[in-house]
Parts: sequence; structure tokens; C-alpha cells
Amino acid sequence: MKGVFLTLEGLDGSGKTTQARLLAGFLEERGIRVRLTREPGEGLREVRDLLLRGEALSPEAEYLLFSADRAEHVRKVILPALEEGLWVISDRYLDSSLAYQGYGHGLPLPWLLQVAGRATLGLKPHLTFLLDLSPEEALKRVATPDRLERMGLAFFRRVREGYLRLAEAEPGRFRVVDATRPVAEVQGAIRSSLLPLFGESPHLP
Repeated sequence: MKGVFLTLEGLDGSGKTTQARLLAGFLEERGIRVRLTREPGEGLREVRDLLLRGEALSPEAEYLLFSADRAEHVRKVILPALEEGLWVISDRYLDSSLAYQGYGHGLPLPWLLQVAGRATLGLKPHLTFLLDLSPEEALKRVATPDRLERMGLAFFRRVREGYLRLAEAEPGRFRVVDATRPVAEVQGAIRSSLLPLFGESPHLP
């Protein structure tokens, strides 16, 4: 691959979308071509409403739908952009499913990873930024809860713990960022973590 694959993860309300847009702008100002994307919704767009606002689904069905969306996302969006040399920034990727359906709903991680191996073709991000904050704070920030956000605090505590375990298991890929800090400080921490990926250090404001 010629490009660089970056992902942002965390609970809803952690600021992923805002930080992804800021990061894309930062890179574009430095002459880097960027593809900003998200999950779900960039693979099979019609799946998004079903997953986030549809009827209750079994955890297994939920994960398989996310995986179908992800398989299309990888093949039709992420990989083509990387082959063109773009930096791909994705608001959520596989780690979301591992945290939500795995640790949150209790589905076995070996099965999730087996399915993911085919869905993602083994594609992993170069860096993953985990925007970490408590479930209590995250839910305060969400104006209109979707189906997943209505699962309750106990569920989101398990999800957060799952994210932290994933980060602990892959310290070379994950950068855990305190999402309770001001937006500019969070963005500064993300930008600083990117320095090793540049041929030479970019000017950081």
C-alpha cells in the first residue's frame, strides 16, 4: 500500500467525528491527499439506518451486518484510496465491533476475529486513536440516543473496558487520548502522535 490508514475509535460522544475532520484538514494543508470516511455507512449505506435506528437485533445479526458493511467499505473505499497513495481517516473500524459486540454484548472474540479476517482482508490501521472518556460523560454529550446508545451505562462500561484492553494488547498501534480535554488539546495530541509517519516533522501549530 502506498497510503496511510488511520482510525478514530471511542464511545459515541467522544468527539471522533470532529477530530477526524480537523485531522483531515491538518493533513490537506500540508499537501497530503486525504479520504475521510466512516463506519457504518460507507460500505452499504442502507445498512446504517437498520443498525442505528431499526428494530432490535440479536448481537450476532448486528455483528454480521456491520461486517457486511465493512467488507464493502474495505474493498470499495479504503483499499482503492490506499493504493492511490491517499491517507485514509476512518471514523470507526473493526475495533468498534470488537468493543461493542465483543466486550459489550459478550460475543466470543475468536469468532468475531474469524469473520473479520475475511471481511477486512486482514487490513489493519497504521495508527488508531482511542478517544477515551467515561460512559457517563459520553452519554451526556449525545443529544439524540440511537438504539445502541440506549443500551445503558453497564453496557457502555463494558465497551470502554474493551477498548482499553484492545489498546493495551496493541500499544504499537493504539494511541489513547483523554477526550475530556478541550477539542484543540485533543487534536494536538493526535497530531503529535503522527510525527513518526512523516518523512520530516510537519509544523505543528
